[in-house]
Amino acid sequence: MIAPTLTTERLSIEPMSLAHWEDYAAAWADPRMTAFIGGEPRSRNVSWGKMLQGIGMWPLLGYGYWAFVERASGRFVGNGGLAQFERGIEELEGFPEAGWAFTPDAWGNGYATEAMTAILLWADGQGLGEIRCIIDTGNTASHNVAGKLGFAKFAESHNVIGDLYIYRR
Repeated sequence: MIAPTLTTERLSIEPMSLAHWEDYAAAWADPRMTAFIGGEPRSRNVSWGKMLQGIGMWPLLGYGYWAFVERASGRFVGNGGLAQFERGIEELEGFPEAGWAFTPDAWGNGYATEAMTAILLWADGQGLGEIRCIIDTGNTASHNVAGKLGFAKFAESHNVIGDLYIYRR
């Protein structure tokens, strides 16, 4: 399966492709983007693997990651979707994991809520059931987005990949 294209008022939620690569790599090399997602800027090599991972889940799982592009400008502003990363966090096992990340110049525009609302509506239409997500304990903006999307915190993890709150919807 290839990711469908979803649209919102301001965003095109597109299958990730080589057309997004340079912008994707630049975004993930920015320490502001990774402050609450791994904590370290990503090298091109790591970003390449992560991009392929987001694309590669589609034929295996029927979901994966998309590129987020402003409709008016065509500008890449982030990526996200649903995943199964095998993180070793028991509370995530057997559930699609929602995730989103936006370039710093796109922060504060409501894009995360807009994009993920469309993705979760799509997921509901696919019958994916309960969806979970993890958020760094210090990432106030993403905690707010999770609440707007209907996620509720139900657990914490402090051992595998840092201090996280675990949400479900």
